[in-house]
Amino acid sequence: MKSVDFLKALGGVVCVVVACNAYAQSSEALAASGTMAAPSAQSAKKTDRSLGLAVRKALSKSSVDVSSIAVRARGGVVTLTGTVPDAGQIEKAGTIAQGVAGVTSVSNKLSVEQQ
Repeated sequence: MKSVDFLKALGGVVCVVVACNAYAQSSEALAASGTMAAPSAQSAKKTDRSLGLAVRKALSKSSVDVSSIAVRARGGVVTLTGTVPDAGQIEKAGTIAQGVAGVTSVSNKLSVEQQ
């Protein structure tokens, strides 16, 4: 009789352990669901940041006034926003940004500043 009670208790413990492990998720599953930042997301942010800085550096080396230009990069797509002193610098800034290594496309949202 004691061995039957022991086996029932052991069976109950096994059921609880199996049930708890059934709902556990690995870190890969958490990263895929978006609840935990994946290391690849961090490296993508770092790559985007360095690409944006490279575009800004290329613009500053040219005769484009970068004081009122914001550069944002995401996955190779560069967005230029802000104002420039004259209309000729809008197209020039887009052309320079397109020439930077790693840039796949440029969204040029620059405008001429009001005087």
